[in-house]
Amino acid sequence: MTKLAILFWAAVALVFYTYLGYGILLWGMVKIRETLCPRKNAERPPQTPEVTLLIAAYNEQKVVAEKMANCRALEYPAGRLEVVWVTDGSTDRTVELLGAYPEIRVLHDARRGGKTAALNRAMEHITTPLVVFTDANTMLNPAAVREIVRAFDDPRVGCVAGEKRVTAAAGAGAAATEGVYWRYESKLKELDDRLNTAVGAAGELYAVRRELFEVLPEDTLLDDFVCSMRISARGYRIAYCRAAYALESPSADMGEEQKRKQRIAAGGLQSVWRLRRLLNPFGHGLLTFQYVSHRALRWTVTPVALAALLPLNLALLWSRHPVLYAVLFALQILFYGAALAGWLRERRGRSGGLMSVPYYFLFMNLNVFRGARYLAKHRGRGAWEKARRA
Repeated sequence: MTKLAILFWAAVALVFYTYLGYGILLWGMVKIRETLCPRKNAERPPQTPEVTLLIAAYNEQKVVAEKMANCRALEYPAGRLEVVWVTDGSTDRTVELLGAYPEIRVLHDARRGGKTAALNRAMEHITTPLVVFTDANTMLNPAAVREIVRAFDDPRVGCVAGEKRVTAAAGAGAAATEGVYWRYESKLKELDDRLNTAVGAAGELYAVRRELFEVLPEDTLLDDFVCSMRISARGYRIAYCRAAYALESPSADMGEEQKRKQRIAAGGLQSVWRLRRLLNPFGHGLLTFQYVSHRALRWTVTPVALAALLPLNLALLWSRHPVLYAVLFALQILFYGAALAGWLRERRGRSGGLMSVPYYFLFMNLNVFRGARYLAKHRGRGAWEKARRA
């Protein structure tokens, strides 16, 4: 086998493993683990410790009333749940509207330092043993806080990741495919948790033990992921709680989704560097395997391998196995053609249907390269432009 063929098949294996193979392997490992060593959950009386619900907001006047109605609907004992809003540089009526709710605390700073800076500042004022983080534009199910608190009954759990659900939005086109992605992502998180620990939490809904929170550099782009993985690196589990979920609308269009994806990709690259100690399997064992397989590969080498597949395949058409590589090349062209069709339908304001899946897949990977550029351009800054929702 030539060096060119080795590179091609290595790239194929890497792309397959990152997006499908790891999920298949993870499922098998979970089945073996649960057969040989089932996890035992001790039955304890329901605990109701004091909890703070911390809501980060920047120019969220449109959702204040809805979010507060959602907070009031949460099923947790009166007097045991404090709601705190932290606003960072808001220039609209967010702070004014929050003044109509005397039962909450509002921590406002006119300086626009970014979400991470706002959360660091807010945590200085919080003393409850558990802190639940959520965003202003996401709505929680009534049992969310209660179910998250229940997960902390296990003393090995230092962080609890709720489930993010993306609501369907008519006319959202390929942006609505975000919901398909999150359903798959949620399944991987569940399996990761059943094997050992979930790999990171999403800022829409997660919770930590107050004493485990570490102040993050203010330019941190993925505060939720870095915060939760730092806790995991200290030997605590991140529990995944499907019974606690946050509902969020998809991005208004693919232009808005691009803002999100390139920022997430930039944050992923930043996180891989800042969490580089997790790349050491001798120090973190199974956690390293999960972290690299589920996260680090997606944000680093796999998009490069995906981009290399087509030119490598083209070069191999004149190899010793032209028929094999011709078939593979045709399949790649078909895949890219379907993605192009999805993009064209999106441009015309129509849903791409099944074509949205290859389009969104390529869109995600393309934004890793955009994310690298974003990270270089915004180095040292944690503030970012919000994406409009449908």
